Amino acid sequence: MRQHISAILISVSVIVTALILAGAYKYKYRSAEEISVVGLAEVDFTSDLIVWQGNFDRKSLDIRDAYSSLKRDEQAIRAYLVGKGIPDTAIVFSAVSINKEFDQRSDARGNSFSEFSGYRLSQGVKIQSMDMTRVETVSREVTELIEKGIEFASQEPMYFYTKLSTIKMDLLAKASEDAKTRAETIAKSVGSKIDRLNKANMGVFQITGKNSDEDYSYGGVFNTRDKFKTASITIRMDYRLK
Repeated sequence: MRQHISAILISVSVIVTALILAGAYKYKYRSAEEISVVGLAEVDFTSDLIVWQGNFDRKSLDIRDAYSSLKRDEQAIRAYLVGKGIPDTAIVFSAVSINKEFDQRSDARGNSFSEFSGYRLSQGVKIQSMDMTRVETVSREVTELIEKGIEFASQEPMYFYTKLSTIKMDLLAKASEDAKTRAETIAKSVGSKIDRLNKANMGVFQITGKNSDEDYSYGGVFNTRDKFKTASITIRMDYRLK
């Protein structure tokens, strides 16, 4: 009787083990029936907003003289920009920064010491406009202020696009469609079909100069140097196969 029961228990154990192994194989097989693809979308666009900045300064032993000279420069710069067709409302002057400057001197014995050389007061001006052609012209011709005795340092214009969020959403949709098409093509080549989407991860949004040699970065590139740009995005999608 005991031998008969032992035989039954052994048989049950064998069946249970077989079911477990079969389930494990089935799970492994199903997990292998998945395909991972990366979709890409990109678009060229033209910036619609320009930001340009410049700096000027004055130096004097008397801080009041330096400030008076700086304020005269500010008035002259504003008049110049307005005369070039820049609206007064688009011109923003920054607060004045003040720095004490010292020159290194040496006495008759060769001992070095610092001697106060004056106060340097600095100020910046910024223009933000959608009239890019006009601001570009001003940024190139602003050296004319030198003829007025103003030492003005012009920076390179920066270019932006005000509808960037719209571009990003459109690229996401196109990148997703591209990934799906890739998955369907690969599945078809092995005699299968995609079943459902298991997971999707968006890549980094990149903005580079059009036809430039800029490299993508892990954190994303955001080009402000070029008026004409290219935006791109990737998306990784995992599909279950039938």
